[in-house]
Amino acid sequence: MFQRQNRLQIELPPSPYADANAAAAVQELLGGKFGEMSTLNNYLYQSFNFREKKKLKPFYDLVASITAEEIGHVELVATTINMVLTGTTSPGDPDSTPLKPGVDKRNSYFFISTAQTALAGDSMGRPWAGDYVFSSGNLVLDLLHNFFLECGARTHKMRVYEMTDHPTARAMIGYLLVRGGVHVLAYAKALEVATGVDIKKLIPIPNLSNDHFEAARKYEAMGLGNKLYTFSPHDFKDVVLIWNGQNPQTGAKLEVIQGTPEGAPVPDLSGLPEEFAPGISPEEFMEIAQRLKKNAGL
Repeated sequence: MFQRQNRLQIELPPSPYADANAAAAVQELLGGKFGEMSTLNNYLYQSFNFREKKKLKPFYDLVASITAEEIGHVELVATTINMVLTGTTSPGDPDSTPLKPGVDKRNSYFFISTAQTALAGDSMGRPWAGDYVFSSGNLVLDLLHNFFLECGARTHKMRVYEMTDHPTARAMIGYLLVRGGVHVLAYAKALEVATGVDIKKLIPIPNLSNDHFEAARKYEAMGLGNKLYTFSPHDFKDVVLIWNGQNPQTGAKLEVIQGTPEGAPVPDLSGLPEEFAPGISPEEFMEIAQRLKKNAGL
């Protein structure tokens, strides 16, 4: 089972301006082939389909723990897109064409389909595809794929970082560069245990330290590049048999955290009357409030 907390993994800085084209680029980090929806669903299905969980428990615990973190990454990228889109249009009479700014943006789905919020698709508007999931049933092959997937995801994050200087987007990407680095190293160490081959000699891929990215330095300084969370108060403890020793990049001690990050509040998106979202008038809201009070016996 999964237990949901109404928190983001980090606090995102408020968006100082709208940039729908930056949001379109960030979509690749959500619904692209190497986006967070892909890392999530790859590990989710591998954890569901894992054979001999008890016999190979440290590896199962690793995949299961990272799965839970990836759910939060999907939420974090989607929230970033929502924040970066906020303010693109303004309310107005339908005949005044209040959504006209959407005509000139890269992704018109934002304005037609989702009321200026995130899509389950990539930077070009293609829907996320289930055939991005790789779950072969072979432990070493799946771990090797996961290592490759995290390296590809890191590359895409670095490139989107270089495409936009929007501060909200960059803060999110900086954090995910650090956490993605943890996952790259975790799968490298798991492959080392499973095969005896020192995969750590390959990383980082690309060969560029997170220190080169200003938005990532804050999270590296917090030690987040050395922590692996179980995202469970009691389970998946055997991940410590894989995640231990020193970070090969920094020499810092690797640490397993039983549980979740502290997190930060989830932003509350304002209504967009020009998008008919959420589509509840002040009068309807008062009627809803009265029905809620009645249901509560007040």
